[in-house]
Amino acid sequence: QLQLVESGGGSVQAGESLRLSCIASLRNYETYTMAWFRHSGGRLREGVASIGSDGSLTYAPSVKGRFTVSRDNAKSTLYLQMDSLKPDDTALYSCAASAYKRMADLSDAYYTFWGDGTQVTVSS
Repeated sequence: QLQLVESGGGSVQAGESLRLSCIASLRNYETYTMAWFRHSGGRLREGVASIGSDGSLTYAPSVKGRFTVSRDNAKSTLYLQMDSLKPDDTALYSCAASAYKRMADLSDAYYTFWGDGTQVTVSS
């Protein structure tokens, strides 16, 4: 059974950093395009960062320059390094996998496998 399990969330002060991880029980993990999404009360789910199976990267404008997405195919793990965190970054962060895309993409329509998420709370 396919499973994506996130970890690394927590409560931090503005300006601090967190590193999220997502371990995937996916056969041929390297063929999947992966992404991080976030969702907070009253807002639509937002694509944050994506890394394609081809190694391409894309970021939401709101996090570009502060967040870095990476993957370790040997460990079937996706990462999100989040620096200079802001209160607006507070959300439930979920990882997702797409078998349909090779290039990075932030549209949730392409992702069929989702984790349950890890909560990130940033206080001012």
